[in-house]
Amino acid sequence: MPATWYALDPIWEGDETVVQQGLPHTQLAPAWQLLMLGDGSPTRHLQLLTGEPTEVDVIDMSPIGEDAQGAPARIQMVPSPWIRRQVWLRTASGQRLAYATSWWEASHVDEYLQNRSLPIWASLARLRTELYRDVQGIHYGHSAPLELAFGQRGPFWGRHYLFWHHGRPLTLIYEVFSPYLTKYLGSTELDLSKR
Repeated sequence: MPATWYALDPIWEGDETVVQQGLPHTQLAPAWQLLMLGDGSPTRHLQLLTGEPTEVDVIDMSPIGEDAQGAPARIQMVPSPWIRRQVWLRTASGQRLAYATSWWEASHVDEYLQNRSLPIWASLARLRTELYRDVQGIHYGHSAPLELAFGQRGPFWGRHYLFWHHGRPLTLIYEVFSPYLTKYLGSTELDLSKR
């Protein structure tokens, strides 16, 4: 069980303004922007891309009290004390596609994650929970543990967002995507010289 979580060591980061405007296609290709900056479910998108169900391997679910442990600053919007959940998102055949960490209000986590082995999207969909995914930031950077886990060299693209429910922040989620997804989405950068 990890003692901490796998944040990227950033080369570049963008805030809400960048998320709203989008990035130059030479920095992040359009297909990758749909995945990274869109407000849809990444587990659903991964399933549609690969043609396989997206499954979850829970690697950590720890009470961390009020210690943010380097979480994005928006963690303060989620009532504490917190439970931190870390997962691998993978295909049914075992290919790791993403890593995600989420922070939940300890007193409500069981209400929303009744089956902890399901992706968050599937758990909340079963409950018919109405949510708004509010992408707050985008990250590009390195992580030796993620290189090892993905079997892919970095740097990696990641993002963090808040889930809102009934006008309140429900959870903060930080996701990093594997470069393996270039198999489906193409290169992360668009080479405009080929146009």
